[in-house]
Amino acid sequence: MYVAVKGGEKAIKNAHTLFAAKRRGNENVPGLRLDQITEQLSFAVDRVMGEGSLYDPELAAMAIRQAQGDLIEAIFLIRAYRTTLPRFGYAEPIETGKMAIERRISATFKDLPGGQVLGPTFDYSHRLINFDFDAEAAPETPPSSDEDIDLNAEVPRVSDILGKSGMIEPDHQFDEGHETGDLTRTPIDFPTDRDVRLQNLARGDEGFLLALGYSTQRGYARSHPFAGEIRFGEVEVEFFAEELGFAVPIGTMEVTECQMINQFKGSAKAPPAFTRGYGLVFGQAERKAMSMALVDRSLRWKELGEEFSAPAQDQEFVLSHSDNIQATGFVEHLKLPHYVDFQAELDLIRTMRKEFDAQQNENGDEPKMEAAQ
Repeated sequence: MYVAVKGGEKAIKNAHTLFAAKRRGNENVPGLRLDQITEQLSFAVDRVMGEGSLYDPELAAMAIRQAQGDLIEAIFLIRAYRTTLPRFGYAEPIETGKMAIERRISATFKDLPGGQVLGPTFDYSHRLINFDFDAEAAPETPPSSDEDIDLNAEVPRVSDILGKSGMIEPDHQFDEGHETGDLTRTPIDFPTDRDVRLQNLARGDEGFLLALGYSTQRGYARSHPFAGEIRFGEVEVEFFAEELGFAVPIGTMEVTECQMINQFKGSAKAPPAFTRGYGLVFGQAERKAMSMALVDRSLRWKELGEEFSAPAQDQEFVLSHSDNIQATGFVEHLKLPHYVDFQAELDLIRTMRKEFDAQQNENGDEPKMEAAQ
């Protein structure tokens, strides 16, 4: 739009040149390599992959570098690139019960079958800046555990343990013949099923979901959950090859899964039991997975016969505003020229002022602008 302004096209080219110089910074400082970003800024890479809906660490690192560390801009780049890729089909559902676990914790059972695995996390740090941090120093080798835990063994989920005694609702089952939706191909139509809701939340903005999840714990939806289990690790991805007649492994990826457990008083049709909220995201993104699980549970209010009382329970509000690319487009479009619109508003205000002044003169009052209180 700025091309229409006098000298606009040249100014835009200059803006691109200036940004490239700003992105590079001091040329005496070595430029960022992609392996530095993937290996040392993994949380940023994981967020870009998750909200960009494309699992490719190197590509996410490239986008982060190009966007000068602006993660939403990097997500935008990934989304745009994603639209150019051919689609061969859908992968088989991943089996998180067979995850090669790097981290697994539960707030519900102290002696968890399979063991609590704290793994890589800064949850237990003091959140103090380490002024002696040496980025070049090799990390210490963690001491071996006294417990004999096979991290590659299949570890039962907490929900499965509770499910055996009937203390928690079973896994969500769709009616026979239900086709899983795909919001990347079909726009959301409200009200929507849980499968599409989970897709939306999985690539929704972490900050937005975090705020909504926080609201559910402050009384806006009456949610008091327990972190049944949070697990992070590597899972195998399989693709069903029609010419072979069976699924074949095509690679692995890291994911974080969260099962939130909520109390349910029961109804005329169902006995009291725990219900669940579910979160699953690319990479190690526990805060995002937890927030997703909290919001997922809130959105199930109608299914569970609960009272509607909070924004986090409103499908249209949550799902229509969770996407940071759409949100960015609407907010940042205000920077673009609105000359015609503004001139129309300006003319309208001038006309209204003339009418106001004329009315004041007829009444013998002096026109004045009252200060805002």
